[in-house]
Amino acid sequence: MIRAYAAREKGGKLEPFDYDPGILADEDVEIAVEYCGICHSDLSMLDNDWGLTTYPFVPGHEVVGTIAALGAKVKELKLGQRVGLGWFSRSCSTCETCMSGDQNLCATAEGTIVGRHGGFADRVRAHHSWLVPLGNQLDAAKAGPLFCGGITVFNPIVQFNIKPTARVGVIGIGGLGHIALKFLKAWGCEVTAFSSSPDKETEAKELGATHFINSRDPEALQSVQNYFDFIISTVNVNLDWGLYIACLRPKGRLHIVGAVLEPMATYAFPLIMGQKSISGSPLGSPSTINKMIEFASRHGIEPVTEIYPISQVNEAMEKLRTGQPKYRLVLQIK
Repeated sequence: MIRAYAAREKGGKLEPFDYDPGILADEDVEIAVEYCGICHSDLSMLDNDWGLTTYPFVPGHEVVGTIAALGAKVKELKLGQRVGLGWFSRSCSTCETCMSGDQNLCATAEGTIVGRHGGFADRVRAHHSWLVPLGNQLDAAKAGPLFCGGITVFNPIVQFNIKPTARVGVIGIGGLGHIALKFLKAWGCEVTAFSSSPDKETEAKELGATHFINSRDPEALQSVQNYFDFIISTVNVNLDWGLYIACLRPKGRLHIVGAVLEPMATYAFPLIMGQKSISGSPLGSPSTINKMIEFASRHGIEPVTEIYPISQVNEAMEKLRTGQPKYRLVLQIK
């Protein structure tokens, strides 16, 4: 029996919930959860913002724990080994996309909290291919958010071959943006933080920003036109995208990882004349997650976190809802 916390209705309170997961499949692994990050996606799923949620709903897709049970065909992992699990828990492994190494783009990939129960629990299961071993160089209590927030901003760096000489802008210095600043600084880039909160300048520079721009200041935005090779937006609100496209150099790219729910409006002419691009991406493949963990371990990169006991899960979710975290929230399960 797995002991979890679940909501029984849209936006509902998370309450103790026990369920029987059945027999462990041959290629699956059961994790004894130690810590689980709280991501804004958990809140979006709780509120059924994306129309994907089934109730009772157990959130949690930034899992760190130790392997408690192995399916009969799992050979490369060991009992007691510490692993991480993120947004995806399974992919088909047979489609062209999976065979190309882009399992995160598999059309039938299973979300850890979509149509199944997640990691706000003492145990959680997943296919072995989506579990990433976590060495001893990263703090298990802080590592969980890397498996969603971290890979979300690390994947584009790898996918688009961002060079250490690149000038990169990061829009939004929050749960995603602060990790992006850390990664990009260690990558060697010149990094500019864009924020609508001028009081974040000192902290943004401590996190890795070379420069800081108040995004509410038109003159500041004007001063960096035709400057950036790459801008990554981590916010989930609509902006005047034309202003940021104007900040790109020829062949520059505006990349979206924040889930903006409204249509994004901009003019085609600046894209055409500057051969500029707008793109987006979902997390990363298991191989890229492994690269991220290795890179984070090498450079000592960890998210800034606040830890709550699982008994205070509703207080933690409310803190996330009201926009108060600094910067990621983590539940201690045991």
